[in-house]
Amino acid sequence: MEWSFWERETWLARLDYVIIGSGIVGLNAALALRKSEPEARILILEKGQLPQGASTKNAGFACFGSVSELLSDLNSHTESEVAELVEQRYKGILALRKLLGDENLNFQNHGGHEVFLSHQQDSYRNCLERLPYLNNLLRPIFKSDPFKVNPNRFGFEGICNQYFTQTFEGQIHTGNMMAALLKRAHAADIKILNQVRVNGYEEDADGVRVFADGFECRCSKLLWATNGFSKALIGEPVAPARAQVLVTHPIPDLKIKGTFHLESGYYYFRNIGNRILLGGGRNLDFKAEETTEFGLTPLVQDRLQTLLREVILPHTSFSIDQRWSGIMGVGPQKAPLIKKLSEHVSCGIRLGGMGVAIGSYTGQMLAKIAKK
Repeated sequence: MEWSFWERETWLARLDYVIIGSGIVGLNAALALRKSEPEARILILEKGQLPQGASTKNAGFACFGSVSELLSDLNSHTESEVAELVEQRYKGILALRKLLGDENLNFQNHGGHEVFLSHQQDSYRNCLERLPYLNNLLRPIFKSDPFKVNPNRFGFEGICNQYFTQTFEGQIHTGNMMAALLKRAHAADIKILNQVRVNGYEEDADGVRVFADGFECRCSKLLWATNGFSKALIGEPVAPARAQVLVTHPIPDLKIKGTFHLESGYYYFRNIGNRILLGGGRNLDFKAEETTEFGLTPLVQDRLQTLLREVILPHTSFSIDQRWSGIMGVGPQKAPLIKKLSEHVSCGIRLGGMGVAIGSYTGQMLAKIAKK
């Protein structure tokens, strides 16, 4: 593409901030920068037609960690680290709701439920035994006990008769969330260029030169918000993790409402109106799913349909309407990686599959450290 004088002047000249990635983190970072610097020239570069990765492809869970997941985290994190993670996620959802409004998000607080399969009795009993401890740890954050024990009232089969409900969890409409963020960014005079692949950058004493397919530009500060795609771009310890998802056609008189976690969060499902969305399964083949390539595999898709047929909708006819995949960013630590890489370059990545909850917080913190 040849750039005219007008195009360069309008989109590429005298840039204060360039942000790579127009997902939850990138847009929140841009909006935070705009709030503190009304006159700044801000450009976002996005390689997809829509925000690529997980921001427009996630399941729409406003969640903070299931019982078994948090207990597992305590094996590799301190109590204060786990509590801080949950608090960041909770405050992140509150910030997102305040920024966009529950109506724009289609936020619904039906609770989040952790379901245990019948062969997981030992895991269930261990979680039940430690539930008071976990409630005590998290009570200061939620101002009441977040976890309660509830009976199986949705007709699931092949599960323990009770599950654990996180009463503060909810669900959102992912597309509405991203559309509302993009609308705010455009209204704030934040420029966004889509289908732009960034190949690298060079830093000098005065700023950064960014190299993209077809053009290059200079900026004072460069912010990376590329999550699961970051390792190849900036060398940070973030592994891609592909999540495969399917959604059914509408099911008449569907009674299931809420978000649900299975097998320590490796499977997750929810209602979207009178449809069921089900995703996960990367634990079936971690190596194959550690990829930045979008795609579906028979191994995972067959397992998802088996769970639908035998556990979630055992006496209900259903058919699959759509299937897709998204790319998350994970690592040895659950906390997002928010740091300065150099004088003019910063990153906010590694959301660990909790982008909806922690993306707003990560973007705001990225903007804060980038300005220093």
